[in-house]
Amino acid sequence: MLSLGIVGLPNVGKSTLFNALTKSKQADAQNYPFCTIEPNVGVVEVPDDRLQKLSDVSKSQKIIPTAIEFVDIAGLVKGASEGEGLGNKFLSHIRETDAIIQVVRAFEDGNITHVHGKVDPRDDSEIINLELIMADWQTVSKKLERVKKDAKGVKAKEMAKELALLEKLDAQLQAGKPARELEYDEDEQLIVRDLHLISMKPIMYVVNVEEGGEWSGELDAPYIVVSAKIEAEIAELEDSDKIEFMKDLGMEETGLDKLIVAGYQLLDLVTYFTSGEQETRAWTVRRGTCGPDAAGVIHTDFIKGYIKADVAQWKDFSENNGWSGIKETGKMQLVGKDYEVKDGDVIYFHVAT
Repeated sequence: MLSLGIVGLPNVGKSTLFNALTKSKQADAQNYPFCTIEPNVGVVEVPDDRLQKLSDVSKSQKIIPTAIEFVDIAGLVKGASEGEGLGNKFLSHIRETDAIIQVVRAFEDGNITHVHGKVDPRDDSEIINLELIMADWQTVSKKLERVKKDAKGVKAKEMAKELALLEKLDAQLQAGKPARELEYDEDEQLIVRDLHLISMKPIMYVVNVEEGGEWSGELDAPYIVVSAKIEAEIAELEDSDKIEFMKDLGMEETGLDKLIVAGYQLLDLVTYFTSGEQETRAWTVRRGTCGPDAAGVIHTDFIKGYIKADVAQWKDFSENNGWSGIKETGKMQLVGKDYEVKDGDVIYFHVAT
């Protein structure tokens, strides 16, 4: 399951956004720093209109959408990488997520204190990013010390690549630049992966504005603009009232919808479907994933047992009466192990058991 960590300074609207996204009161949104100590975790189903259409054709007994896990991590402050505000504990939670959503504040409200006394989304982002980079620098510098001691004598040659990479990373992080901006060969990628660096993770921003507010500044990564306050109000409404409320505000989609689309783009993900009488289900894989690995998302045994797969695009599948009808139209492909799964594919895997 895709896991997105929500980070930011205290009082920027992280917990309000989390509550809206997960339609819960799970996160304690209060006007004081560190009100969120342990991370709040919420699992959200990914809305996808294609599921119902596929289910109708297959006469499925149930529909199972794919899901995203949102992790609301406590507000970070300047000095978090050195333990300020329980920073080290908070930073450890971020390492376990697939990507980072950083909430920055672009709304003015005299009742909600900004920890640095001024509203400046770019300044907020720079403070948080530096803390994440410095936390990584501590990890890398400790590892570098150990490798330098070990890379002597017989081991010098075999550890040369790791040592060179750690020195390159050390210089990058000390300069205040994230690890993700460096290029890595295949061997280096394996070494970096084991370091679990926060600044290797993809990042995007949510710019939290007031009701009806806009923001068009520049940040160092993709961003979406939402009003966490409005999203919280929408989350409280019944579906019928929600549509009317959004229409009145001129909103075409919720913040959750915008965030899911942006998150999928950030991680370069695609959705494929399996559909039959028992169930119609959505599955998420990275773009470029080939047949066996896509099948492995369903069950790891399918990777080894993969033989071939029937594939059709969801629209062709739904317009031609499912598997029974599409086989005669020429719009179904029989593919092997090298086939790269595309967004909207409906797949039936042939697997040796």
